Amino acid sequence: MSPRPNTAHFMLALACLWLAACSSQGPRTTQGGDHHAVRFALYDQFGEWRGVPYRMGGLSKSGVDCSGLVYLTFRDRFGIQLPRNTADLARAGDTVKPRDRRSGDLVLFRIHRGLNHVGIYLEEGRFMHASASSGVMISSLADPYWQQRYWKTVRPRSSLLAGR
Repeated sequence: MSPRPNTAHFMLALACLWLAACSSQGPRTTQGGDHHAVRFALYDQFGEWRGVPYRMGGLSKSGVDCSGLVYLTFRDRFGIQLPRNTADLARAGDTVKPRDRRSGDLVLFRIHRGLNHVGIYLEEGRFMHASASSGVMISSLADPYWQQRYWKTVRPRSSLLAGR
């Protein structure tokens, strides 16, 4: 098991990301929310859930699955009720072209026949998800494993984003 960076370093990195994001004007969401605030909330969620082990059907810090992490993140950080499983999440919004991804979009993957995976897009090709092998982590869409299995990006419908 590799050593984990201490919490102070992680919090410093989060603060730097937040300050860097605040130093430039980025695009606004169509619902009027600030992308920087969404991104900050997602990184904050990651800071709290990082390393939590994968557990099929799990919804707690003793174990969580990929759709559970999405469900809890949107509920707790944005007050948005999304579906609890990947099949319903794949239909819970509009498909977005990869070049148009925004922080908070859902990235979906086809792992095996009948088995899908979901994560939350952060920025610059990175997404947060609950990995069966490593628990809650951040991965890159540029990784060959994820490139081969990428299915689509979904932006939850605006009716679901009323609280965003």
